[in-house]
Amino acid sequence: MDEHPESMDPAHASGSFGAGGALDRRAELSEFLRTRRARLKPQDVGLPDFGRHRRVPGLRREELAQLAGVSVAYYTRLEQGNGQNVSAEVLDAIARALRLTNAEHAHLTHLAKPKQHKKKPSARTQAVRGTLRQLLDTMDGVPAYIAGRRTDILAWNTMTASLFGDWAELPPQDRNWARLVFLRPEYHDLFLDWEQKAIDIVCHLRMDAGCYPEDPRLSALVGELSVKSEEFRRLWATHDVKEKSFGVKRFRHPLVGELTLNFESFALPDDGDQMLIVYHAEPGSPSAEGLRLLASWGRDAAKAGTDTGAGAATGS
Repeated sequence: MDEHPESMDPAHASGSFGAGGALDRRAELSEFLRTRRARLKPQDVGLPDFGRHRRVPGLRREELAQLAGVSVAYYTRLEQGNGQNVSAEVLDAIARALRLTNAEHAHLTHLAKPKQHKKKPSARTQAVRGTLRQLLDTMDGVPAYIAGRRTDILAWNTMTASLFGDWAELPPQDRNWARLVFLRPEYHDLFLDWEQKAIDIVCHLRMDAGCYPEDPRLSALVGELSVKSEEFRRLWATHDVKEKSFGVKRFRHPLVGELTLNFESFALPDDGDQMLIVYHAEPGSPSAEGLRLLASWGRDAAKAGTDTGAGAATGS
């Protein structure tokens, strides 16, 4: 698969989407459970380990079934993707046995019991309220932006352009974190811990796919990235999901050097698919001084980044 990525069929490369661009829930449920089971060792759950006599990585199906309190046949059917009649109680028991996080538990529920979740229009336009755009403009000392489904970037302030580049210069379809991080080398240089940023993006897309399995734009995005990026294919195959609403990111900016910034993410109350993300520095730190310098330069910072040839400040 890695030898000729340019000729690869996107649907085959993405591995999770079937006919019409819809997520193959059965295959996704099967792979998710299998990979969660494979990462557990017997000693992790208090079971004896027979060492070299074990022929499978992680727990056996019968061991997982025992821990969850279900029959081996029942769990086997579930891991084969037959989750149509599974109860919430059984899913809870399996989630506990697999040591799933809250995000993984939610993802499992989306995959196994989709009828319990109200269908939402997956391809609707993601509009940002005018008052939110005004709010971004008033936040002139910190980078702040609004992200939506599929890691689309919907709105941002001047400080964001100074840090990440002037996304207004990009075609709308390229204002997307997954495309920026996996397809533009300059973002590889911008993030000091690029691997972690890439993992966060893939985990977000996996959760999005579980919530919106029939989204053709998401299918197209995953297919494109699977064809063009070996790193994306590797991370997508892990089936990892997680939510990350705060943390620290480190940057190597072409104008002000290294920056260590905290970030906070806030789900919008009227649209849970949109998030407000704000970066800030510790008061009095070198990073705070770096942000102050970027703020003083305004939009000229993004243009200056182009002149340095770094590209990270323009997204080009």
